[in-house]
Amino acid sequence: VHSNVSQGCQGGCATCSDYNGCLSCKPRLFFVLERIGMKQIGVCLSSCPSGYYGTRYPDINKCAKCKADCDTCFTRNFCTKCKSGFYLYSGKCLEKCPDGLEANNHTMECTSIVHCEASEWSPWSPCTKKGKTCGFKRGNEVRVREIVQHPSARGNPCPATSESRKCIVQRKRCQKEGKGKKNREEKRKKSNKDESKETRQESKGRAARRQNREQRENNNKTQPKKRKAPNKEENLAPVDTAH
Repeated sequence: VHSNVSQGCQGGCATCSDYNGCLSCKPRLFFVLERIGMKQIGVCLSSCPSGYYGTRYPDINKCAKCKADCDTCFTRNFCTKCKSGFYLYSGKCLEKCPDGLEANNHTMECTSIVHCEASEWSPWSPCTKKGKTCGFKRGNEVRVREIVQHPSARGNPCPATSESRKCIVQRKRCQKEGKGKKNREEKRKKSNKDESKETRQESKGRAARRQNREQRENNNKTQPKKRKAPNKEENLAPVDTAH
């Protein structure tokens, strides 16, 4: 380090020189040497750059280099991220993962091998043939299951998720779609016909009752009113009983 110490240092330096840059740092800052060509310049940073780790001492905080295969590290012997071509495992950077582990190219770490897991089988489906459940004696029934855990790159592959087997049932006739549709149409027409018949009968009954009522009213208007017969007792003359 050049013996000439400058005054009025910049960039967090506590002491510095014109030739070597920072010689010491202000509190809480880390001192690190950066190489520029053949010369090293001291700088003061709030955190250590990539490829370095920080150590704190009573007199100075320093940044030290990680191992050559580490991109970032916590200490020299504990990496937190590896450089390209290496896989992180327990703080170390390895070219090949140990037995029982596999390399994860996404995270660049050695991870546990995950095998495929499937759920329990579902109950067997009804016996069918060509999508129908009637008109046959021998058919097929199936059952299925779901994948609940997909495997990793080196894990055991998933098994089949469906099975089929032969089945025998008692033959039963299939109702023809056209015939069934025709019967439904005939029932609908008959129902509509019955409703129309009842409606016509009700209309005729109301018309007949209205006609009878009007006829009675007309008869009452045309017939003369009958005179009231005189009371016989009122028309008799009084009888003289004096003699």
